[in-house]
Amino acid sequence: MRDAGLHYCLFDPTGNITALVESAVDVPDQPAVAAGIMCRHPEVEQVGFLSLPAFPALPFLRMAGGEFCGNASMCAAALTALRRGMKPGTGSSLLLRVSGALRPVAVCLQEEGEGCWSASVTMPPARSVEEQAFRFGNLQGTLPLVRMEGISHLLVEPDSPFSRLLADRTAAEQAVRRWCGELQTDGLGLMFVFPSEERAAAERSLSLTPLVYIPVSDTLFWENSCASGSAAAGMVLAARAGGPVSLSLDEPGGTLRVESDPAGETLLQGRTKRIAEYFQ
Repeated sequence: MRDAGLHYCLFDPTGNITALVESAVDVPDQPAVAAGIMCRHPEVEQVGFLSLPAFPALPFLRMAGGEFCGNASMCAAALTALRRGMKPGTGSSLLLRVSGALRPVAVCLQEEGEGCWSASVTMPPARSVEEQAFRFGNLQGTLPLVRMEGISHLLVEPDSPFSRLLADRTAAEQAVRRWCGELQTDGLGLMFVFPSEERAAAERSLSLTPLVYIPVSDTLFWENSCASGSAAAGMVLAARAGGPVSLSLDEPGGTLRVESDPAGETLLQGRTKRIAEYFQ
C-alpha cells in the first residue's frame, strides 16, 4: 500500500524519535512507507508497525527492517496501554511480540503524566558475547561483539584503535556498513563508550554514542539513544565481571539505565512520551 491514508504516532524515547504505524501495511511495503514517514519527519530515526489485536492476543511490533528495538518496544507498550484504556497512574505490565525476538518481550510501564511513561524492558538474552577481529583501513584489532536476536552490536572502548572512528563519522559509517555485511547480521550498531562521572558507588556511569545500520531498510543513524546497544554494553561488562552490573548510560538524547548479569538477564530502564499523532 502507499503511505497515503496512514495513521501513525510519534514517540520520543530518550531522543530516539520513533514512528509507530497503526494502519495495516504489507511487509514488503513497509521499508518504502517508513522512508516516506522519515522524509516528512526528518527527526524520526526509526519506524515500526504495530498490530493490536483484541485482548488477550499479544500486540505485534514489526520494525521496518525486521530488527529488534528496545526503545520502540517501550513506545509500542505505551501505545497499547493508551488504546486498551489502561488506567493512568498505575503500573502496567505488558507482553509484546517484537520482530527480531524469539520470545515475547515484557515491558513494565508507569504513567508519569499525560502522554509520558517510565518503562523497563526485559531484553532478549544475547545469543553470544565474544571477541571478534576486525580491520578497517590501517586500523585493526578486536572488539566485543554481542549477537542478539534481530541485531548485533560492537562495543568500541577508549583503548581500542577503532575509537578514533568517532572523530571521523564518514569512516565510521563506512565501517559499520562493511562489518554488517561481513558478520551477515540483520543490523549492526557501533557503540562508542567512554567513562563518565560516577553517580553512585553501586552504579557505573558511561557515555555512549550509538551508530546503527539496518541493511533491509537501508537506514543509518547516529542515534540519540539505543536501547539494545545499551543492553549490549551491560552484557559485555557483566560477562567480564563474572557478576551483575548496574550501568547509567549518558547518551545524546538522555540517560538509559541497564542492569545485567552473566546468566543473560538484562533489564533496561528509560522513558518515553507521545509527541504527535497523524492521519494522512
